[in-house]
Amino acid sequence: MELTTIYERIDANRQHMLDLWQELVNADCGSYNKAGVDAVGKRVAAFLEENGMTVRFHTCETRGNLLIAEYGDMTKPFVLFVGHLDTVFKDGTAAERPFTIRDGKAYGPGVLDMKGGIVIALYVMKLLKEWGYAKYPIKLILAGDEEVGHAGSDAVAVIQEESKGAVAAFNFETGFMDNSVVIERKGAFHAAIDVAGIGAHAGNNPKDGRSAIREMAHKILAMEALTDFDMGNTVNVGVISGGTVANAVPEHCRATVDVRFTSTEWGRQYMEKIKEIVEHSYVDGTTGTMNVPFWFNAMSRLDGTMKLLERVNAIMHQEGFAPVTAKSVGGGSDSAYTTSVGVPTLCAMGVQGAGNHTVHEWADIESLFTRTKMMTAIMMHL
Repeated sequence: MELTTIYERIDANRQHMLDLWQELVNADCGSYNKAGVDAVGKRVAAFLEENGMTVRFHTCETRGNLLIAEYGDMTKPFVLFVGHLDTVFKDGTAAERPFTIRDGKAYGPGVLDMKGGIVIALYVMKLLKEWGYAKYPIKLILAGDEEVGHAGSDAVAVIQEESKGAVAAFNFETGFMDNSVVIERKGAFHAAIDVAGIGAHAGNNPKDGRSAIREMAHKILAMEALTDFDMGNTVNVGVISGGTVANAVPEHCRATVDVRFTSTEWGRQYMEKIKEIVEHSYVDGTTGTMNVPFWFNAMSRLDGTMKLLERVNAIMHQEGFAPVTAKSVGGGSDSAYTTSVGVPTLCAMGVQGAGNHTVHEWADIESLFTRTKMMTAIMMHL
């Protein structure tokens, strides 16, 4: 009877949920737009405070601030909700492609990743508060710079510290249409590699030159040879540029490398191996340097996560929802940092859809309401 009443409240709030979803999508908040991210954070904070939650911000100097909201007695073991406020899209995208609904799907920048997930988390907290829920305190963490791996902020340390004491975590990242949830994610880092050579005229004195492009070619082959598909660790040189004109020996070349790894320890080993390749000169007279502007830990599969999944599926059966299946994926999320401090975590609890980070990104409208009901049931029975 209790959950039936809450489900009815969710249905009664359908338009309000859609309106909030639209408002969040129609706000430019790319990771490098601190003012835009902070404005979205203030809007979310206003909603939470209006509904009786306590809100505080961790200030980041150059990135969007991290929001922390709490409901209940936080001295007790609590349940953690996780997400992020930022998107990957440049300023002006919201005006170019505003929130739109067509044929049961919602479109717009960040509609799936992850404005819809934020709405679910907010309404679960709101409705549980209205009901007088007191089984577990709830803490919500919304980072302001997740899409850039928290480069330039101390958000990772804050997330880890704030996660301690949680009995379970649910990350409202992109949901999948196959009704799966994520129990494990690869980590990733990007390496920006520069090679300096010696320029020369390709016709008059080519022997005096030292080709930076040729040196980079050797490095690319050596780096990509580190890929181990059986282990799930991959190295991909995705961007390369160098030289000036065809009749000059190139004195500079740059490449950007994406590395995916199944454990954070593997990631550290790959970084050292790539550093060795970068510092080794295959062409005499050339030098290589590397910096790492982006790093994401791997999300570990915990025994506790598998037990949490089992419990969630028992609740799904009890409440008449379709069971969720478990999957491992290659993209990173802040679930890496909740699991790193031992918190059982289910990720991808947000709205369902496809096309993250693209102009085709879409979300299934009905999943906004279904997932809110599902998450409310989990909290009531957990």
